[in-house]
Amino acid sequence: MADDHELLRKGVRTLIAEHRGWSVCGEAANGRHAVKLALATKPDVVVLDIEMPELNGMEAARSIKLSLPQTEILIYTMYDTEHIIRKVLQAGVRGYVLKSEEPQKLVDAIEALGKHTPYFGGAVSRALLHDLLKSKGESDEPSLLTARELQIVRLLADGKSNRDIASQFRKSVKTVETHRASIMRKLGINSITELVRYAIRNKLIQP
Repeated sequence: MADDHELLRKGVRTLIAEHRGWSVCGEAANGRHAVKLALATKPDVVVLDIEMPELNGMEAARSIKLSLPQTEILIYTMYDTEHIIRKVLQAGVRGYVLKSEEPQKLVDAIEALGKHTPYFGGAVSRALLHDLLKSKGESDEPSLLTARELQIVRLLADGKSNRDIASQFRKSVKTVETHRASIMRKLGINSITELVRYAIRNKLIQP
């Protein structure tokens, strides 16, 4: 994990340590050191801030993904502008959570990325929706999904986590994960961004 604020690193380290089976491979206070640590330890997930000395999070993410394509990157930052979100996605990042969101979002994001499942916090999902609406197109594509799967698409596109959805429907997280996998398979997609596009095209969500 990399962030130039020691107290924040300590807080994230504590959250990770409380989760069974997780451990922190290393900590860095700047982007250059983060890249060096990642190459040495080859972690499953790297947590990066955007604004760091020497090498910012975006550049660090790009360097790590080039050398370690199987390592997932989670951006944990205060910045939620569409321009920055687009840039980090282009760098290969598949996780983005704001520091203003509840700590559980960070845990959920790490858990999802550990399974190579993209995760975006609610505020970031809304920013993505707004950006995608600029290139919105109409679609007459008939739905291949069940009523419950359509409900889950709406919630996922609105930034809800598997845990949030499971709680709402009073189902297990495993059941929601099964529905999610079925949705992705039926639609022939493999990312939340594509799912959001599908939801917009078919008017399943409102911006």
